[in-house]
Amino acid sequence: MKPVLTAEKAVENIKDGSSLMVAGFMGCGNAFTLVDALISKGSKDLTLITSDTSFPEVGVGRLICQCRVKKLYATHIGTNPVSGQKMNCGDMAVTLVPQGTFNERIRAKGAGLGGILTPTGIGTAVEEGKQKLTIDGRDYLLELPLGAEFAFVKAEVCDTYGNCFLPMATKNAAVSMAMAADYVIVEAEKIVGPGEMDPEKVTIPGVFISAIVKSTLPASNLQLKA
Repeated sequence: MKPVLTAEKAVENIKDGSSLMVAGFMGCGNAFTLVDALISKGSKDLTLITSDTSFPEVGVGRLICQCRVKKLYATHIGTNPVSGQKMNCGDMAVTLVPQGTFNERIRAKGAGLGGILTPTGIGTAVEEGKQKLTIDGRDYLLELPLGAEFAFVKAEVCDTYGNCFLPMATKNAAVSMAMAADYVIVEAEKIVGPGEMDPEKVTIPGVFISAIVKSTLPASNLQLKA
């Protein structure tokens, strides 16, 4: 059985300077209850690894606007103007990673690989400072694994063993992030007992989950406020 915790208890070990992955895309699939608890806790100087910075008052966007992030790895930041402002003035270090490369670097960490080879970025600023290899006459960049100490994932249903169901596009990078972080907290809209989940619907096996939190902040309400 996995511990079912309050959001406040679940985030208590996320200290200043911790690295954190948050699954989701454009706010959809962000763990809003956990983000809210982390903001209330006051953790700062975080390294945030997430697909994008959402909108100023939605999900991970709130971490940016509350000045909790010191370093960011993301695929784009255009929907949150505060991210660009902080990057340009030097308040936040931003590493932009092509989306496919971003996902593969996380997957590589979870799979225990030493990195991935990709042609994406060859001949652009993306290749600066990276090792280049030529294989069968084609150039590739060596991209290193990307992991974190903690990860937040959002599930529609989770059983008390930690098995999670994430419907359709809400899966995004959640599965890879759950494999690539040391301590994974799942925020679930519904928590069920053992045997109550169809095994065919398990998106993230419970072996990757460290703790479970019941969602108390509906995503739809927060998005409407944005």
